[in-house]
Amino acid sequence: MTQQVDRAGRRTTVGLALILSVQLMLILDMTVVNVALPDIATDLGFTPSALSWVLNAYTLTFGGLLLLGGRLGDVFGRRRTFVAGLSVFTLGSLLGGLAPTPELLVAARSLQGAGAAVAAPSVLALLTSTARDEGARNRSLGLFSAVSSAGGSIGLILGGALTGYASWRWSLFINVPIGLLVLLLVHRFVDETPRQRGRFDVTGAVTATLGSASLVFGFINAPDHGWTSVGTVGAFALAVVLLAGFVANERRVASPLLALDLLRSRVRVGAVSVMALFVGAQFAFFFFAVQFMQGVLGYGALRSGFAFLPLTLLIFATSRLTPRLVGRFGVRPLVVTGVVLVGAANLWLAGLDTSSTYVAHLLGPMVLTGIGAGLSFMPLTVAALTDVAPERAGTASGLLQMAQQIGGALGLAVLVTVYASQNVPGQVVTGMSASYLMATGFLVVALVLAGTLLGRRRTPVPQVADREQLDLAA
Repeated sequence: MTQQVDRAGRRTTVGLALILSVQLMLILDMTVVNVALPDIATDLGFTPSALSWVLNAYTLTFGGLLLLGGRLGDVFGRRRTFVAGLSVFTLGSLLGGLAPTPELLVAARSLQGAGAAVAAPSVLALLTSTARDEGARNRSLGLFSAVSSAGGSIGLILGGALTGYASWRWSLFINVPIGLLVLLLVHRFVDETPRQRGRFDVTGAVTATLGSASLVFGFINAPDHGWTSVGTVGAFALAVVLLAGFVANERRVASPLLALDLLRSRVRVGAVSVMALFVGAQFAFFFFAVQFMQGVLGYGALRSGFAFLPLTLLIFATSRLTPRLVGRFGVRPLVVTGVVLVGAANLWLAGLDTSSTYVAHLLGPMVLTGIGAGLSFMPLTVAALTDVAPERAGTASGLLQMAQQIGGALGLAVLVTVYASQNVPGQVVTGMSASYLMATGFLVVALVLAGTLLGRRRTPVPQVADREQLDLAA
């Protein structure tokens, strides 16, 4: 009997490791090419405005198709959907690494995003559905949140190392062996979930994705062509029409991508909204910090990547404590604290100038951001999944992750637009202050929403009281 229990425990542990390794790949691919953008532009001949699509092609297809990915998991089974999405993501990674032109790289990044959108909702759903009890569920959510919140900074480190020692192409190739390994092992260590009957809301998926892409395009187009240009106004108008059409479609179809009754929960709406604003501000931290390191401090890709190591380590260290803190204090105090810390980091960064140094002006904000992100992500995940029936876990997790991706893409688009409006050609720092202040504004709104919508219950999830369980949560 003991051997059977040990064998089952090892199987669960390996399955958890496989699932989380994929989650890490999906998240870090949002930033892994960030430090390599100058090399990509030189190698493939990207124009400055087109270069942003190397990032946005991934995040927009990822975010726009997440709800469809959640629905696919509910209908076909989450392991089957996980495998399908990972296969597409791995293929997109291979094609991206081989891409000879800007157009093919952007297309491959879009394919990566589509695969990620199919796989990602099943990641969280598989973690929660395979947990044996509430303690195991909390531990799984803690690990998921640690991986998700640290993935962006890990991507910068990994991208810097691969670009510095090999080529930017390896920041995409690295996904291929990992993806193939998981595909070979996942059937042995992860169980399938029950399938449900249902149809697919293709119209909803198309309007959500194209509407989000149009909105981002409008912000990116404005600095070069003006806010009143035909392209900018047309993009915003199309975004309004498509997103309004998405909402109208979800109200009338029998099997909507987004069951609007999920948004009747004040706590869930608060968690999703705060997550979008939080990630939008965090994307700005990564993007502009990299520009400062390479443009002002003279760091190369490798050194820029490793400069984010304190942030990564602090996210992991703080995430070790977060499941215990959620059980003791509840969701809202942790989220409020995390948002305040990251807001303070952005205010600090607003003072960057050409005389600023890494130790005096970047290290402190990294410490605050690492602790703040580590405190916030797991509680927001818990809040978003509160009172969700198991059969709707895929849809709810897709909604939360959509908020991350679309929030990141839109936040970065807005902040890059602010930067461009203030920037002087050839001067990297000019415009950063306004962007970081705008990011602080995002977090002020997030703070208000967290304080008013996340509820007053002290323990929104069962406490993990057993000491051994608390250690395992780390």
